[in-house]
Amino acid sequence: MSWLDRLRAGLSKTRAQLSGTADLEGDVQAAFTRMDTIEDLEYALIAADVGRAATEEIIEDIRRIGGGNLQDALMQALTLQLEPDARRAEFRKLGFSPDVGRGRVDPKGHVVMVIGVNGVGKTTTIAKLGQYYMERGKSVMFAAGDTFRAAAGAQLGVWGDRLGVPVVQGPDGGDPAAVAFDAASARKARGTDLLLIDTAGRLHNKHNLMEELKKVQRVVDKADPGEPAEVWLVLDAVTGQNGLQQAKKFHESTPLTGVVVTKLDGTAKGGILVPIVRELGVPIKFIGVGEQAGDLQPFDSRDFVRALFDVQLPQ
Repeated sequence: MSWLDRLRAGLSKTRAQLSGTADLEGDVQAAFTRMDTIEDLEYALIAADVGRAATEEIIEDIRRIGGGNLQDALMQALTLQLEPDARRAEFRKLGFSPDVGRGRVDPKGHVVMVIGVNGVGKTTTIAKLGQYYMERGKSVMFAAGDTFRAAAGAQLGVWGDRLGVPVVQGPDGGDPAAVAFDAASARKARGTDLLLIDTAGRLHNKHNLMEELKKVQRVVDKADPGEPAEVWLVLDAVTGQNGLQQAKKFHESTPLTGVVVTKLDGTAKGGILVPIVRELGVPIKFIGVGEQAGDLQPFDSRDFVRALFDVQLPQ
């Protein structure tokens, strides 16, 4: 099964939520004549975790499109909602440009700090990201900065051995900032293209966790000025709005540059990607629909929406 097939299958619960609630077969003008169709669509979008504000914008964009098939208009409007504010406004002015949604996943610098609560799959995601970039010719290092979770370093070490990626580690319970500093220094000295830093997802209180993440950022910048250029949050789609509230707390403390959404195959609320983009104001970088390395792929809003509605993707 190809990645796109897995994506379509993974989004089946969300697709059933939308199509089972709202009749998308008619045209736009008829839908606004019979407002119960629009009301059903609003309900379906909110039930899929798209959010009320985004739902209102989607309906207005469909009204602005004004004609044609309702599902096609909904797909265009949803694609816009999966782009950060500035790009959304730009593409709306251009009349829903066909270029909307192309993935942008090349890190701006050399260090990506990966954050998120325990249980979302940070360590596994880092391994998958490492494999993705290695397959595209980049040299990669890992830093096992989650020194507070038993066996986290060992888990990343196993992935490193499997992929042939050097892993900088420290003792269990040690200072994660020291691990990050050593790793950033080593990356700079070796000229490695990309360093992916694993971080703790839980300390004994949230304040300590956020302060620890800030400290990691500071020492990386000290070892390699300007880094980490990227801070990516790993978010479990199954947690829905609860996960989004967690994401906001991280973003307030450690400003994000991107989000990686995992476990989209396990939720009927795939619409959570919309409020993630809108409320955090940063792009989704990758999405995951399974456990295999190839199940994590760059996010493309246009292809995501086509897969959501089981529309054949162009070759």
